[in-house]
Amino acid sequence: MTLSFWRSSHLTLALVSSLFLILASVTGIILAVDAVQEKTLPYKVENFDTITLGETLPVLKKNYSEMTELTVDYNQFVTLQAIDQDGNDINAYVDVKTGKKIGTPVKKSEFIQWITSFHRSLFLHEAGRFFVGVISFLLFLIAISGFVLVLKRQKGIRNFFSKVIKEYFAQYYHVILGRLALIPILIIALTGTYLSLERFNFFMDKKEQRQKTESIAAAKKATKVNVFKTIFLSDVKKIEFPFTDDPEEYYIIELKDREIEVNQITGEVISEKRSPLTAQFAALSLDLHTGRINAIWALVLALASANILFFIYSGFAMTLKRRSSRIKNKFKASESKYILLAGSENGSSLRFANAIQKQLNAAGEKAFLTELNSYTIFPKAEHIIVFSSTHGLGDAPSNGRKFISLLQKHKQEQKINFSVVGFGSTAYPDFCGFAREIDELLEEQNWAERFLDLQTVNDKSAVEFVEWIKLWSAKTGILLSTTPSLYNHAPKGLQKLMVLDKTAISETEHTFILTLRANMRAKFTSGDLLAIYPANDTRERLYSIGNHSGNIQLVVKLHPNGLGSGFLNELKPGKVIKARIINNHAFHLPKKASKVAFISNGTGIAPFLGMIEQNKKKTETHLYAGFRMETETVSGYKEFASQMMQKQHLQSFHLALSREENHYYVMDLIQRDADFFLDLLENNGVIMICGSLAMQKDVESTLDALLVKKNKQLSDYKNKGQLLTDCY
Repeated sequence: MTLSFWRSSHLTLALVSSLFLILASVTGIILAVDAVQEKTLPYKVENFDTITLGETLPVLKKNYSEMTELTVDYNQFVTLQAIDQDGNDINAYVDVKTGKKIGTPVKKSEFIQWITSFHRSLFLHEAGRFFVGVISFLLFLIAISGFVLVLKRQKGIRNFFSKVIKEYFAQYYHVILGRLALIPILIIALTGTYLSLERFNFFMDKKEQRQKTESIAAAKKATKVNVFKTIFLSDVKKIEFPFTDDPEEYYIIELKDREIEVNQITGEVISEKRSPLTAQFAALSLDLHTGRINAIWALVLALASANILFFIYSGFAMTLKRRSSRIKNKFKASESKYILLAGSENGSSLRFANAIQKQLNAAGEKAFLTELNSYTIFPKAEHIIVFSSTHGLGDAPSNGRKFISLLQKHKQEQKINFSVVGFGSTAYPDFCGFAREIDELLEEQNWAERFLDLQTVNDKSAVEFVEWIKLWSAKTGILLSTTPSLYNHAPKGLQKLMVLDKTAISETEHTFILTLRANMRAKFTSGDLLAIYPANDTRERLYSIGNHSGNIQLVVKLHPNGLGSGFLNELKPGKVIKARIINNHAFHLPKKASKVAFISNGTGIAPFLGMIEQNKKKTETHLYAGFRMETETVSGYKEFASQMMQKQHLQSFHLALSREENHYYVMDLIQRDADFFLDLLENNGVIMICGSLAMQKDVESTLDALLVKKNKQLSDYKNKGQLLTDCY
């Protein structure tokens, strides 16, 4: 069955049952916690599972003149109804080893009774029980459809627990927690369904009904065995004691799987009545559903119920995110010059396509946007632009499954230019795999003419997407916006950061260092990015950060009329701002590199300062930094480097000053230390570059020229992850 079928089923079932699942989950958590609390009561005897009736009954007879009934509950607390030696009525928990009273049974609180009744029937009595059974079955179907969706996402059962790429909070933890909670939720759903059906005798056949109504026990000739010595108290549910010492008066012992009558003198079984399998399974279902027999399982059930609440929230959050990029067309497909085809699993690729469509329409062009699965004949089309993500391991997203077959079916009648933009994550081996497949198939069509080479975008990077826009605009003459913030999603869930310190600027010093404190739950490391929104709108400014003593440290150059730098420069210690931390896992300090060379210019030194400070393993690191001239800030870097070299966190520090008398550029230092860099690359070392794009290009050209002499190419080392960049 198709992915869309399973997703639609999953969503529909969740919509139908969400309110009742919320109520059931909240009450289920309370009842599970109550079950755990019961286990803390001191009424269970040690080594209870090894005590036989032959050991405990004589002890009880010595302490009580008359006994009526003994019950063992699911906590293995033993309750005795009897008369003691002083003629007092007893209804208490007893120690079966000593016969002494150890507590008094207490009824459940009115609150717990209310919660239990509500959980079972919603106060609707029998009709409510049936309805709860239906909701339990719907939960089972939701869990199964969710399981299938994860299987399709992870490309089979073998990859079920493989890495999940974090696109956003709701999506990531919906999958992660869904995998962990699947089995407990299935058990909750199945046992809840069974208990409701069993309540209405759904599983009882006529034979069992007759046995129940007539109370006919299958007579069984007793063997000469004293069952008091073989039956453990842990297997007993209830004992009814004989009224007198008359041998014709028997013990009636209810066990977990049968009820027996036992001769009080010899311990022989007089008769036996087996419990129906349905009753035994109902008892097992109740144990599993409530967690009443095991505190750890009760805790698991409480966590699973809490997860159901989270799944409801995250599932709807994912749905709203997908629907936020719904397609709205001003023109029909049959009259449009530009056809934009979007393939998106979670709506992000569609968001980029929407932004392009709006700009084309605003420029006076007729642009039509639709999903890949809606591909057909476009009689007026001159350009087709495909924006497609890749699902799973190189597969089509749910709204692009039919595209390949439709492409073969519908042959366009005129020549049409095409461009393909692929969205994906380099963390997957099949990065933009489906977009590459589309690009190749379009090139094979006799009506299609390539307009641009395939462009790829990693992790929904607006900066990378803008690179395609620049190429497309230059070739068409239609000016589209190249401001990354226009294509970024409106920020939500920003963190509060407090300003701890900021260095001053002067006429000669235009760079300042800003230190921010994040909340305790924030996770970040040097090389990650800080996104700020200085105008409190969608315009985003990104800064590479360093982790300095657990705080966020930025190095910022103040630009005239700079939106981001001007905002940050106005901050004072104690001021609180809102921002978000972006995990930039592709630019973290390598864990297994033999040695690392940091190359930076200007403010690009910020993440390297943090990496050096965090270099607890004392990996051999070398810092090459370029600045215009010696300033107080640069002097501070030199002092920092000296301290880090003393701690063996840094091996060497090389400084290039381009505006001093003896001026040097970073590229001059690389050429000077050519043998060092060649040896580093040859021995699995890593070069990290942070700073301006111009510097990055110059550094890569310099390294490439050095490698050519050795018949090597820099691209080979890039592909092996030995050259990492974060430039702007």
